[in-house]
Amino acid sequence: MDLSGKRAGLESRLRELGSVLVAYSGGVDSAYLAWAAHQALGDRMLAVLADSASLARSHYRDAVAFAEEQGIPLLVVETRELEDENYAKNESNRCFHCKDELFTVLEAERERRGFSAVAYGLNVDDGRDFRPGQRAAVEHRVAAPLADAGLTKADIRALAQEAGLRVWDKPASACLSSRIEYGRRVTTEALRQVEEAEEALRALGLRRFRVRHHGSVARVEIAEEEMAAALRPEFFRQMAAAVRGAGFPYVAVDCDGYRSGSMNELLPAEMLGGRRS
Repeated sequence: MDLSGKRAGLESRLRELGSVLVAYSGGVDSAYLAWAAHQALGDRMLAVLADSASLARSHYRDAVAFAEEQGIPLLVVETRELEDENYAKNESNRCFHCKDELFTVLEAERERRGFSAVAYGLNVDDGRDFRPGQRAAVEHRVAAPLADAGLTKADIRALAQEAGLRVWDKPASACLSSRIEYGRRVTTEALRQVEEAEEALRALGLRRFRVRHHGSVARVEIAEEEMAAALRPEFFRQMAAAVRGAGFPYVAVDCDGYRSGSMNELLPAEMLGGRRS
C-alpha cells in the first residue's frame, strides 16, 4: 500500500475509535499520532503527556511547545514509576512496569472524561524490537492506530514532513531510564547524571547519540554520520569534561557507535524472541 493509502487508513481507524486519549511523549510517532487524531477528531481527542523523573526537561518543554504550536489539546499527568520497586530495580522488563502504570493512569482519565479509547504510537517497526511495554498495551487494550494502518517509522517521518511538522526528523528520544544498564537501580540521581551529560553533549553540537550509565563509567554512543567530526582530540577533551561535569569519573566512547536499544545486546536471545535491537 502506498503512503497516501496508509494515511487514509490511519484516518479511518481514528474515526472508528470515535474519541481517543493519545499517550503523547513528543517523539515523532506520538506527535504525528496526536496531530492526526486532532485533524480527524477535533475536540474528541486529547493528548496526555506523562511527566516523571525519567522524562528529560528539554523533551518535556519541546512536547508542550509542539502541542501548543499545533493547537492540540494537552493534559499533563504525573506518573510515579520510580516508586514501584519492580521498575526501580531495573530488570529487563522495566518498560512493562512503566507502561503498565502509564496505561492505568490513562484508563482512569479516559473513564473520568468519557473518551472511548486510549491509543499509543506503536509503529510496524516496533514489533521487530524487544519492547516489553507492548505487553502492557495489549493487557490494557490500548489501540495502536499507526501500526493498524501499516505505518513504518520511515512512513511516519515522511507523513510528518508532508504535513509540515517540525518533528519529522527529530531523533529518537527514549526515556532516560533506558540509558541505565540492566540491574543497576534507577534513581533520580542516576537519571540526573544522564540528563545533564546528554544536555552538555547536545550543547557541543552532537545530535544523535546516547550516554549509557555503567556506574562510574559513562559509555557514549555517537551516530556514524557524526563520528568523524567527533573523533578529534580537542572535541574528545571537551566531551570528557562535559560528561565528567555530570558526575561520571570515567568517560568511554563506544566504537560501535549509536544504536537504539544497545542495552538489550547482552540479554539472552530467548528473552528477545530471537531478535536483537
